[in-house]
Order: sequence, then C-alpha cells, then structure tokens
Amino acid sequence: MLYFARWKIALIVLVVAAGIVTTLPNFFSAKTLESWPDFLPRNQMVLGLDLQGGAYLLYEIDQQDYIEKRMKALVGDIRAALRENPRIGYTGLGVQGDAAQVRIRDLTRLAEAEERLEPLVNPLVSNVFSGQQVDEFELSVSDDGLVRFTYSDQGLTDRMTNIVQQSIEVIRRRVDELGTTEPNIQRQGTDRILVEAPGEDDPERLKDLVGQTAQLTFHMVDTSMSGDQAMQSRPPVGTVVMMSVDDPPLPYLLEETPLLAGEDLVDAQVSFDQRSNEPVVNFRFNTSGARKFATVTQQNVGRPFAIVLDEEVISAPVIREPITGGSGQISGNFTVEGANDLAVLLRAGALPAKLTVIEERSIGPGLGADSIEAGKMASIIAGALVIIFMILAYGRFGVIADVALVGNMFLIFGALTALQATLTLPGIAGIVLTIGMAVDANVLIFERIREEARAGRSAITAIDAGYKRALGTILDANITTLIAAVILFQLGSGPVRGFAVTLAIGIFTTVFSAFTFSRLMVALWVRYRRPSVLPI
Repeated sequence: MLYFARWKIALIVLVVAAGIVTTLPNFFSAKTLESWPDFLPRNQMVLGLDLQGGAYLLYEIDQQDYIEKRMKALVGDIRAALRENPRIGYTGLGVQGDAAQVRIRDLTRLAEAEERLEPLVNPLVSNVFSGQQVDEFELSVSDDGLVRFTYSDQGLTDRMTNIVQQSIEVIRRRVDELGTTEPNIQRQGTDRILVEAPGEDDPERLKDLVGQTAQLTFHMVDTSMSGDQAMQSRPPVGTVVMMSVDDPPLPYLLEETPLLAGEDLVDAQVSFDQRSNEPVVNFRFNTSGARKFATVTQQNVGRPFAIVLDEEVISAPVIREPITGGSGQISGNFTVEGANDLAVLLRAGALPAKLTVIEERSIGPGLGADSIEAGKMASIIAGALVIIFMILAYGRFGVIADVALVGNMFLIFGALTALQATLTLPGIAGIVLTIGMAVDANVLIFERIREEARAGRSAITAIDAGYKRALGTILDANITTLIAAVILFQLGSGPVRGFAVTLAIGIFTTVFSAFTFSRLMVALWVRYRRPSVLPI
C-alpha cells in the first residue's frame, strides 16, 4: 500500500496541479485574464442568483387566454367543416362564454352535421388498458339544432400540462439567446413557471422578452373597405380588424385566417437597411413555408398583406412581385435592441399561451457579495479550526492531512470551474461540510494506524495496515452520502441542486485526497525518514 510506481506519483501530482491551475482564474479579474496566454484556463466559477444577483420571475399560464384563442380557432374549423360540399346551412356561429357554438338551420341534416363535426372533439389520449379515450372537447347536440363544443376537464388538464412544458422550452431558448449563464427554469405546480437568471442586470428587459407570446402571422389585407369603415360598421364575415404599432395606431381590415404562421420560420437575424440605415429583421422560411409564401405572392401581386406580431400589425407592404426566395424583411422604426429582441423571439418560437407575472424579485449583487464574504469567512474559520485540531491531535500526520485538505479544496473549486457548475449559497455550505468530511477520513485512517501501532506492529506495517483496513469504512461512508446527494439532485431544484453538486464533487475529491494524496505524502515521508516510532 505504501509503494507507488513513478507513473502513479506523476499522475497524482498532475491531478492536484490541474486542480490548482483550474482554480487560479477565480483569484483574478476578467480584465487580467484576457492577457493570459491561450494555453492557460480562463474560465471562472459560475455564481448562482443568490451570489451574483439577477432576476427572479414567477409566471402563471393565463388559462382563460388560451381557451379564448383555442375556441376562436375551433370556430374556424367548424366553419370549414360545414362549408364542405354539400354545404350545410348554419347561423349563430361564434364563441359564447367558454364554448364554441353553431345552430344548424335544416334540422333534417342535424345528424349529418354532427357526423362532420365529431372529429373536432380532438382525441388526445387513447388508454389501451382501460379502453378509455380522452377528448379535448365535449360535443353536445340539441334537438333544436344547437351544437356546442366545451372543454372537457381531462382534456383541459392534459392541454395545460403540454402548454407548461412547451412554454418552458420556449422560455429556455429565449433566455439562452440573451447569453445568461446557467438560468434556472422549472415548473411550479400545475400552471406556473419559475425563471431565475443569474447576472441579468436588466430584469425589465428579461420580463418583456419572456412574457411576449411572439405569435407571428401573415394575413392578406381585405380592401373591400377601409379599416376605419370596418370599425364603424360590421366587418365582412371571416375578417378581423387589427391595430398597427404606429403612433397613433391605424386600423387594418385583415382576413382572419392567416396565410402563414411563425412555425414556418427557420431563422431571423438583425441587419441594416441599405437605403435608410435603420435596423430591420430578415427572416427565412423552411421549404414548406417558402413554397406557401411563393404561391401566395404569385396569386396576390398588387395586393397588400400584413405582418402581424401578437395581434398588432407591424407593417403592411404591397406585393410588387412574386417572392420565391423564401425570405423577407420586417421593418418598423426599430432600435437596434428592439430589432435584436424581435429576432430572438422569432427564433425561439411562440408561447402557446399568455404568461402573467405573479411574483418578481430583482436581487442586487450587493446581497450576493455579502453572502460570498460570509461564506468565505465561514470557510476560513472552519478550515483554520480543523487544521489546528489535526495538528494538535496527530502531530506530523495532522500536517499531512492539512496539506491534503488544502489540495482537496483546490480540486473542488477546480472541478466546479471546469464543469461550469453553478455555485450557490447552499453550495458553499456543501463545501464547508466537505471540509469536515475530508479530515474525517484521515481521522479514521490515523486511528487505525494508532491501533495497529499499539498492537505491536512496526511503523511501516502499522501505516500499511491502517490504510488497508480503513479503506472499506471510508468507501461505505462516502457511498451512502453520495446516494443521498444523487437523490437530492434528482428530486431537488435550484439551490438544493447546488448543494447536491458540491457535496457530490466533494465526496470524490475527499476520497482521492484523503486516501490517495495523503497516502502518497506519508509514503514519501516514510521512504526518506525511515521512522522506527510513529509521531502520532
């Protein structure tokens, strides 16, 4: 146990040296690190929201907003189904409360109408074992010809589950586009989403960017009457009036069914208009979207079409010629930041429902600085007391344990830096706990060595036997702690995960430093001093 081949010695020294070199950038400013040679590491430890400050937002899915949008879409599907040949006459098609309804004029065709509308209940889940089917909507047909679609309880629950998950993915893409390091985005309850963005110094911009639904659609402009006339009278069936983003806003009469939607976009980038030098957003469609866009522009040359974002008309250019390249441009007196934010929204995709902020906190870096200083002080005090205790209790062997402890700290911080794991305030608590755990392994080893020496063994055999017999106990203790850390990481969230990460890393580095690194130092001391009596 006390013999080390040269390659093993070199490997152990390299591991410790790597930990020291990887940790070093944390002691210098970012400006200083820029002047470092390229072969040296420059990454610094990622600090969590509680240490470097940032934005904390808790969102709630606006369920009513989603139901209204879904019912409007369902009305369009009902209209299309009843207009199929042979057409079925109807009246009163629209949304009433939380239901979409229509009245069939010819009661003799009521059964035919029900058969056409039955697929619109939209089966979501088919349970093979129970034979039950979950439909999104419930269809009711009255003898007087009234047909109503209402949300089923289970259908709405399933929809909300999918909406929350989809919203989390969209929010994650949007926050990642901002360059925020290690954002924490997770589900809270059945209809809430928590967003933590460490280091974000503009919470209002983050809130605006995350909260926008960013639903981009393209509509043909109905030129049968002006927008002002449509607002004063009843607009034609299948059209809708939307306001522009101008100041003051202008009304536009648009065909309600969009020609294209944002789902057909594959890219959106900011550039500058060569004529006006103003920021614009260039967008590009996928193959399917490019084909649709080309067909629409070929059939409507000379007609205006509107680019609509979240039910506001950004611009309404006239189609001068067919656009077959599958790309276009959005202009609208943008600032550079506004154009960039719009491009981010379009690339990230649209939120399926409106989000409402129900809790908002902005944590300043000052609070984080206080936490860091408190954590440093706690670590220094804990480390100093442990070092003093080990020297008083085990003498020269205590000094070796203290050197291994310092090496262990470098390995922990080096691993956190290399993995870019987020260090939180509970994570600092995990590091302080690791300090105690690290020397605990050495205490087990040294006590075993004492027992072997008291039993009459020589110095070398007592050391060898002490390390051998303590290994099983050390591994058992650390494996059980590792299991707890893994469970904390899997079931916990945010700061709890930060504690689990530092604890797990500390377990691996503790076993290495206490059993391998300290054993190497003891072996080298034995080789050069050849002690006959152990100073322990």
